[in-house]
Amino acid sequence: MHKIAVMPGDGTGPEVVAEGLKVLKAVSEKAGFDYETAEFDFGGDRYLRTNVVLPDSAVEELRQFDAIFLGAIGHADVKPGILEKGILLRLRFELDQYINLRPVKLYPNVDTPLKDKSPEEIDFVVVRENTEGLYTGTGGFFKKGTPDEIAIQESVNTRKGVERCLRYAFDYTRRRDREKTLTLCGKTNVLTFAFDLWERTFHEVGESDYPDIKRDYAHVDAICMWMVKNPEWFDVIVTDNMFGDIITDLGAMIQGGMGIAAGGNINPEGVSMFEPIGGSAPKYTGQNVINPMAAIGACQLMLETLGELEGARMMEAAIVATLKKLKGMGAGQMGHSTSEVGDLVAESVASS
Repeated sequence: MHKIAVMPGDGTGPEVVAEGLKVLKAVSEKAGFDYETAEFDFGGDRYLRTNVVLPDSAVEELRQFDAIFLGAIGHADVKPGILEKGILLRLRFELDQYINLRPVKLYPNVDTPLKDKSPEEIDFVVVRENTEGLYTGTGGFFKKGTPDEIAIQESVNTRKGVERCLRYAFDYTRRRDREKTLTLCGKTNVLTFAFDLWERTFHEVGESDYPDIKRDYAHVDAICMWMVKNPEWFDVIVTDNMFGDIITDLGAMIQGGMGIAAGGNINPEGVSMFEPIGGSAPKYTGQNVINPMAAIGACQLMLETLGELEGARMMEAAIVATLKKLKGMGAGQMGHSTSEVGDLVAESVASS
């Protein structure tokens, strides 16, 4: 029995979560696994009502679950950063979700801005370190608000944090079993301290424990160029928190947009959180027009991480089968509502 915490969140989050859960139910019935859900109303509305972003008890409550399914965080009436830091970053750090996993996969009938690129050429995964780097908040201001103001933000990289991220990436590359190539994305020519640690650890761990995995390296600027020009060159990319944040949004665009992209914040030894990458899109709330494929894909990634590999395969096959019937899902839904798209995927599961 899998215990899943559901956080629908803000804006259109509850709408896409509903479709993800609809497909999850169909898959569980077909694949024969059991799960139970509990809903948590953390988000903008609760914050405006209570002036509390995340109750002190929330983290411990969420530790009791196997996974968290998140819709979206971001409210038009709440200053940007309050909810994101108070909910998303806090959960990532306190639940030690040290991996951000972002598949970049172009599905059939999804438009990509890359000329002449097909699904066979856009299919790689980014493993991003998720709890260190520039996101630790280390630094501060000096003489703030004066002409002499200084702002310092430091990138914190520990051997433990770097190595566990790299080992996860090596293991994932081995399980993926495609090109068996892991590319380290960094900036060793300028960030000579942080990425010296990353590069040394990359080669030490690879040589000692993963001789079957080919190792490659590229500067982050080159990675961005090649993701656009030759995405077929990549199998798995591993990188730090900041560079990972940047290149995964580029990845989302080349796979068809935020309506398709899904991701996981993963603690391999604890509770992980899965979400569609797009924001809460508050201006579309209640209109039943948001593409739910990213939320359904987040459920697929959740099942894969929970070890329900047959269910995950079944869900992805249903996503592909549905997209083959539709056109342009990266930009819109060709007249299909949010709930209709969820129905189509669930029906595809049931008939498989």
